[in-house]
Amino acid sequence: MSSPVAMTYFGKAQKEFKPPLIANENAYLGDIASSDKIDAEKPISAGFYRLEKGTPLVYTYTYHEMKIIVEGSFDISDETGNKVHAVAGDVFYFPKGAKITFTTEDYGLAFYTGQRKEGAA
Repeated sequence: MSSPVAMTYFGKAQKEFKPPLIANENAYLGDIASSDKIDAEKPISAGFYRLEKGTPLVYTYTYHEMKIIVEGSFDISDETGNKVHAVAGDVFYFPKGAKITFTTEDYGLAFYTGQRKEGAA
């Protein structure tokens, strides 16, 4: 019989976690949790992405990712011509290989989960 496995809780993470600056002067991203130490073969990582008004972020995904907008808004486009004005509650799937451009008129905050090791964004 296997031993019980405990969950992990991150209280008030949306309000209290401050992701570090990762690009330009206005793009912040930080993993809160990752399964890579438990499942190195198929890790997933999750955290918050924040973009403030300024330089657009152009990012090519090297892994699959799901993202839900939780505050503010983003203008999100891809190389195929898809363009969306994303607001709280909108959900996106970015497949491996997608080149995505993120911009905002004020700020946007999103929660993501990606099929990658911690810190590998």
